[in-house]
Amino acid sequence: MMHSPGLWLLLEGLLFSILISNPADAIDLDISDEQSMKNAASTTVYAMMTYYKGNETGHIPGAFPSKWWEGSALFMALLQYWHFTGDTTYNDELRVGLEWQSGDDGDYMPANYSSYLGNDDQMFWGLAAMTAAELQFADVSDGFSWLSLAQGVFNTQINRWDTSSCDGGMRWQIWPYESGYTLKNSISNGGLFQLSARLARYTGSDTYFKWAKKIWDWSLSSPLLSNSTWNVADSTSAESDCSTQGNTQWSYNYGTYMMGAAYMYNYTNGSSEWLSAVNGLMNKTFEQFFPESNGGIFEEVTCEPTEICNDNEILFKGLVSSWLSFTALLVPSTFDTILPKLQTSAKAAALSCTGHNNNTCGVRWYKSEYDGWIGMEEEISATDLFVANMINFGGSAPVTSTTGGNSTSDPTAGENDTSSDTETYVPITAGERAGAGILTVVFVAGWVGLMGWTVLGG
Repeated sequence: MMHSPGLWLLLEGLLFSILISNPADAIDLDISDEQSMKNAASTTVYAMMTYYKGNETGHIPGAFPSKWWEGSALFMALLQYWHFTGDTTYNDELRVGLEWQSGDDGDYMPANYSSYLGNDDQMFWGLAAMTAAELQFADVSDGFSWLSLAQGVFNTQINRWDTSSCDGGMRWQIWPYESGYTLKNSISNGGLFQLSARLARYTGSDTYFKWAKKIWDWSLSSPLLSNSTWNVADSTSAESDCSTQGNTQWSYNYGTYMMGAAYMYNYTNGSSEWLSAVNGLMNKTFEQFFPESNGGIFEEVTCEPTEICNDNEILFKGLVSSWLSFTALLVPSTFDTILPKLQTSAKAAALSCTGHNNNTCGVRWYKSEYDGWIGMEEEISATDLFVANMINFGGSAPVTSTTGGNSTSDPTAGENDTSSDTETYVPITAGERAGAGILTVVFVAGWVGLMGWTVLGG
């Protein structure tokens, strides 16, 4: 039977209206009920893992070829999910993937990706390994220990500490041919600060503590971090000897410094210096990214209102939610401030998970409804947020080598890896910019377009 095009259009329109008027029920979340929170996390972690192919024939464990660093975010979410819920469903994929991407020298510089990684990419994998050690995820019997992998990342990164400009600091990119090489940014420096602080607390080694303090002090002396306003800028330029400031606001820049300060506070048995830093960064984070105009719900304010968040930026809220929960455990005086913020956002996020008749979660949690966005990153962030709320039902601070941690230490890990030594820094040319690598270059394109630059006076 033949039908007119007009009738088909009418029928299609009717079908579409039916579909959007009958969305899936939101995740049924009772923030005061532990099982309800576990169920919410189980729903989103399952959705998250539908994007992971590393456990299938013909695919590489832990690998996301066009966005390698995101594997570390996925595995950190799995580690925390396992730790707080007790669900071991994904532990095999977690263990294999974390180990597979570690590289020949145990420092997360795998040959397939090392030629176009940024310092921040490698650093995030180091944080994932550190999390495994701190949460007592058992070492593999025939590979690198989680602690040694974190130490390997630390050792290779401090060799790139660049005193050729700005009296120190970590560059964003490792290689001179990468776009963004001339920038020194908060996530690379704040990330290494966090990793150093966590290694100091876990091992008790003064070496890591001194490096953490060195990175912190340098950050304060640069345009990146202020301990008067607690503003955290995104980046500064080595070409101007760090006299410029890219002040675009991203939550994970605040979060990574706050997390590191929380570890320093805990390691120093409650130093007032580090308590001031934790409180300053925490309060600024809430002021900036949990706006009262949106009911105090977590929002990535630079990209969400205009709906321009890229995949990387969608992950930031999840990372910071996790870091807030760890901060609440490490600095108990912050617990009663942090938990209500996490709970308010979790209730809104659960209401956003109504998409595609399978509880697909959106990006803009403050809308308290599904906003049409879909992807692995959305599910990772929602999982991180739901798991972060599990601190309401008990939980202790991450362990150390003297409080139950038994991951094997190797203070010299990664020191034999010379593949990423960049002791001699050379100016980047226009041709080198054009030939920058695949991974972080794609990231830079969206990032630099959002960056607001100011020339610093004095």
